[in-house]
Amino acid sequence: MIFHNQNFVMNILKVFFLLLSMSLIGFSCAKNDVNSNSVELTGVIEEQGITTYQYGTHTLSGVALRSNTVNLDEYVDKKVTIIGHKVEGYPVDGGPDFIEVDEIK
Repeated sequence: MIFHNQNFVMNILKVFFLLLSMSLIGFSCAKNDVNSNSVELTGVIEEQGITTYQYGTHTLSGVALRSNTVNLDEYVDKKVTIIGHKVEGYPVDGGPDFIEVDEIK
C-alpha cells in the first residue's frame, strides 16, 4: 500500500510540474501590447513633399511622420531623436510606416 501511494504522489507531482512549466512558458511568451507600437528614431527630419502613399507631413529615415503635439516644421533639416508610436492601419499601398510623434529630444 505504501508503494501504491508513492506512485500516486509522484504522478501528481509530475502533473503539477508539467502544468507549472507550461504556465511559465505561456507567460514568458506573452506579448506586451502596451509597448509594441512605441518607436524611438534618430535622423534628420525632412518635409514630406509629394508621395504616392499620401500620408504624413514629414519624413525621418524613410518613415512618414505626423504630430498633433510637436511642430515638426521647427525641426526640418535638423538631426533629432523622435519618440512616438505607430499609427494603426499603416503602412498602406506599399508606403512606409506611419509614426505619430509625441516628443522630440
